[in-house]
Amino acid sequence: MSSVPQNKDELALAINTIFPKLMADYRAIPASLARQPGVEGNVKGTLISVSDTAAYLIGWGKLVLKWHHRKANNQHVDFPETGYKWNQLGSLADSFHQAYHDWEYEALLAELESTVSDIQLLIARLSDDELYGVAWYEQWTLGRMIQFNTSSPMKNMRTKVRRFYRTCC
Repeated sequence: MSSVPQNKDELALAINTIFPKLMADYRAIPASLARQPGVEGNVKGTLISVSDTAAYLIGWGKLVLKWHHRKANNQHVDFPETGYKWNQLGSLADSFHQAYHDWEYEALLAELESTVSDIQLLIARLSDDELYGVAWYEQWTLGRMIQFNTSSPMKNMRTKVRRFYRTCC
């Protein structure tokens, strides 16, 4: 398997491989430190919290699910999200952090698990052709859009969470 999933099975495997490791890393962080800034943010020179990294993953996961739902129902999709353009992803990330700012750490992790479970169910429901056989957004397949916004950022966040853990715990 290449580092970039090329089919349904590889996409499912990519998520199923990284996500349990990431969750173990999240669970190793004490809730008392989960809101402490110390993780490199997505905007250069910023620091975010471990909770913010989970909010980021939830936000993108829910967007993927929203995109699919709207397209499947022949509704217009504002990519990446209503009110944001692709060159405003830092602001979009901040909106995810704000949306989950008041959530307790355990509830945030439960929401992340639920969101990833919904994405896994979506992948399981779709055929390989639906995921990788046709362009879905511009030149990108749905499978590639899912990967861009799930397994790839999960790997990135895992590196950041582990780095935070080594310095704090």
